[in-house]
Amino acid sequence: MRAVGGALGIAVMMTLSHAAGQPLMSVPFATSIVLVIGSPEAPPARPRAVIGGHLISASVAVACAMLFGEAMWVAVLGVGLSIAAMHALDAFHPPAGISPLIVTNAHASVLFIVSPVLTGALILVAFAFVYHRLSGERWP
Repeated sequence: MRAVGGALGIAVMMTLSHAAGQPLMSVPFATSIVLVIGSPEAPPARPRAVIGGHLISASVAVACAMLFGEAMWVAVLGVGLSIAAMHALDAFHPPAGISPLIVTNAHASVLFIVSPVLTGALILVAFAFVYHRLSGERWP
């Protein structure tokens, strides 16, 4: 049943990314859906980790790009700083670690933090909540 939920979650994200004109690869949520639906009991699948981790990583990535430019070493620095910040703020969510690479490659701006990151994370958590309730599972 979780496999169906994961596939349905990806379908929803693909539909929304298409409607928003954003390629799915520029939206860092496919692995988050797999984690939240496939292993909802894992600490990184908590709503706080999903939303916080994505916001932290995207914010760190944009800040690094604004301060240092969009070189590959900046993306690497962003990943390392994102990991440290997510742990420090108790919002560790490994799938969010891709944001510094996306920000660097897509030349993303501060608006990336709001859309697709915040918007997508909220939609993802809402989807997971509804899916788990409908399937009889308790989450979070």
